[in-house]
Amino acid sequence: DIKYNTNMAHLPNITHYGFINDKEGLKNAEKYVELLRTKTPSVHQLCGNLSGGNQQKVVLAKWLCNDVKVLIVDEPTRGIDVGAKYEVYELFNKLSAQGVSIIMISSELPEILGMSDRILVIHQGEINGELDAKTATQEDILYLAAGYNKLEGKPAPVLSGSGNRKGE
Repeated sequence: DIKYNTNMAHLPNITHYGFINDKEGLKNAEKYVELLRTKTPSVHQLCGNLSGGNQQKVVLAKWLCNDVKVLIVDEPTRGIDVGAKYEVYELFNKLSAQGVSIIMISSELPEILGMSDRILVIHQGEINGELDAKTATQEDILYLAAGYNKLEGKPAPVLSGSGNRKGE
């Protein structure tokens, strides 16, 4: 259920002397259902009975309740409706404003351009370029993702001031 899934990675914080404090777990799950606006009749609802967007929110709640500083998300909006995507984007913007770093892996170019500050493009398992999201275009990303700069003998673009990628 939602309560179990939300608290799965949070167990050390709600466990005392080896016993899970159900009241604390319930309070924590309800807090994140409200915070993320998860549409559910209760925290006892099975996650499999939720929409895709609400399932995504439960997964996010699982990690957010641990006060993460870096959140790595892979295709966070795949398979969810437009309204749920908007809510996920709002949440990511709020987290970013609070100082949480978000590393988002996505194959949706509009999502990358709309949500990113900096874009790293990977081609054949290696970073093939770094773009500023304010000036990048879908064509720039596709050019690097396809490796055309390598075929043309051009170096991968790197934003100034971001350091030496190989030495980091």
